[in-house]
Amino acid sequence: MTPDGADGDGRPGERVVVDRGTIEDVDATAELWVDLARDQRAHGSHLLAAPNRESAGDAVAHAVVTGGLLVARATDRGGGGDRTADGRDVVGFVTFGRESGRYRQDVERGSVYNLYVREAYRDAGVGSRLLHGAERALAETGADLVSLEAMAGNLDARRFYERHGYHEHRVEMEKSLEAVGNDSD
Repeated sequence: MTPDGADGDGRPGERVVVDRGTIEDVDATAELWVDLARDQRAHGSHLLAAPNRESAGDAVAHAVVTGGLLVARATDRGGGGDRTADGRDVVGFVTFGRESGRYRQDVERGSVYNLYVREAYRDAGVGSRLLHGAERALAETGADLVSLEAMAGNLDARRFYERHGYHEHRVEMEKSLEAVGNDSD
């Protein structure tokens, strides 16, 4: 979709290309999802990383089939988006789709489910390009707006999304029930 090499996108000597994910990208993207889940634990996420790898792979495969996966690939400047056999050139991804539910709403909503870029490629525009690609794809399906979630404690992610025009719409709250007594006795 969007090759880049002139503006310092990615590591020196490489460019990053964002395009639709394919079934060949499932394993590499699932591994990145595990990295994402592991990173989010530091911000209070309850998701386990490695134990969810198989489920993440299934979700990524579903995203491929539904057109809801974009991947960022690092290529050398002379390359054309070639993939390594194990997908090591995948340096980021975004999964997204149309929201569906049992209740009617006054908007058609799309959702960004996961967005992740390897640390070495952050602050180089890769995440922005993935997010914009997902937004464009959702708009093409008729979505009026897009929603996403970020961990409350992940200030970097929240600032990233705010810079891209996102604002708080809904707040999720939680409470531990550890201290609540069992009244069934």
